[in-house]
Amino acid sequence: MKIAFLGLGNMGSHMAGHLHHAGHDVTVWNRTLSKADGLRAQGAKVGKSTGETVKDAEAVITMLADDHAVESAVLHSGGVLDHLPRGAVHISMSTISVALSQKLAEEHGKRGQQYIAAPVFGRPEAAEAGKLFVVAAGDKSAVERCKPLLEVLAQRVFVIGDKPEMANVVKLSGNFLIASVIESLGEAIALTRKYGIDPHAYVEFLTNSLFAAPVYKTYGGIIAEEKYQPAGFKLRLGLKDVRLALAAAEAVDAPLPFASVVRDHMLTAIGHGMEDMDWSSTAKLAAENAGLK
Repeated sequence: MKIAFLGLGNMGSHMAGHLHHAGHDVTVWNRTLSKADGLRAQGAKVGKSTGETVKDAEAVITMLADDHAVESAVLHSGGVLDHLPRGAVHISMSTISVALSQKLAEEHGKRGQQYIAAPVFGRPEAAEAGKLFVVAAGDKSAVERCKPLLEVLAQRVFVIGDKPEMANVVKLSGNFLIASVIESLGEAIALTRKYGIDPHAYVEFLTNSLFAAPVYKTYGGIIAEEKYQPAGFKLRLGLKDVRLALAAAEAVDAPLPFASVVRDHMLTAIGHGMEDMDWSSTAKLAAENAGLK
């Protein structure tokens, strides 16, 4: 399939590489074009603009940082919306707001283009291994058409519904849960450290007993090691996702009181200069609040 891939950050570069190596005709674009050099060396084509990149595509995948980046690439004059062929499909894999996902579905529909949302769960190492979890939603025929592409990137694809924004709600709610786990882990590890308990031993106990889920193992290990840089997912992006979860909740009158606590703790950490650290660095703030170094 002829694929345009927009966004070559920590996740997108690996994802585009997997699609290229799976035999698809991949053209990539990134705002900073030098980030495409590695894929160019592997034989992928590189577009100079979003319009040029998508003009002959059967599918365009966006893996961009936030609503602003997606709007700029897709909705602005000369972007994806203006150049994607009729009948082609936009697969939005970014973590974006429910409202923007609904707008994208509407705008693509006006132009005879298809749109599905397929956000991912997993850190860069999962993207590199092709072991992401993908949550997809949208028109059934469009989802089925795109599923072979998604399966190249994922250990499992979950189809959640026929409205694209359903997948975005799942993604935002999931990231809220991860942020909540990080918050509680950071506080619990700070508490046990105050009693002289080795954090590695504590995390080993947790993750080999009641809390054996991957999210506890991954973030428990990062917190025990205090390895917040380089960031797999920056704190400022984590704050963005919690804010989007709160906005989605407010739109349907579903209170998320603990999300407000997590948001405020993230804001405090950013106020302490941690915005480009991994989002698990809120545990560093919990330790500092407990008087730990």
